[in-house]
Amino acid sequence: MELQGKVIAALPERSGTSARGDWKAQDFVIETHDVYPKKMVFSVWGEDRLQRFNIKIGQEVTVSFDIDAREYNGRWFNSIRAYDVRLVDPAALGMQPATPAAAEQTEQAPFPPQQPAAEGESADDLPF
Repeated sequence: MELQGKVIAALPERSGTSARGDWKAQDFVIETHDVYPKKMVFSVWGEDRLQRFNIKIGQEVTVSFDIDAREYNGRWFNSIRAYDVRLVDPAALGMQPATPAAAEQTEQAPFPPQQPAAEGESADDLPF
């Protein structure tokens, strides 16, 4: 899956040691540019990926990620792990084509146009 947005937060880096050895991870928050913006927090695991992606607050990025869930004590938790993060050219943002759903909304009126009432008829069509 992919999502594009602006990096609005970089949470503190975490590290530790497991049975497989040392590990590092960091969470980032992006916000989309939709009519109703959405936020998503994603994790980047591995020191090599953290250095390669070099994510900074304020950057416009496209995040490719996997979603997984795990159960702990009867509760379920989502995990969103990024496997690729690419910078987006800010100049290209304004030139994106409209989505098909947005184009349909602008072409269709939310209600049909009202017809003027004929002489002697009520302006509404209610039966009472």
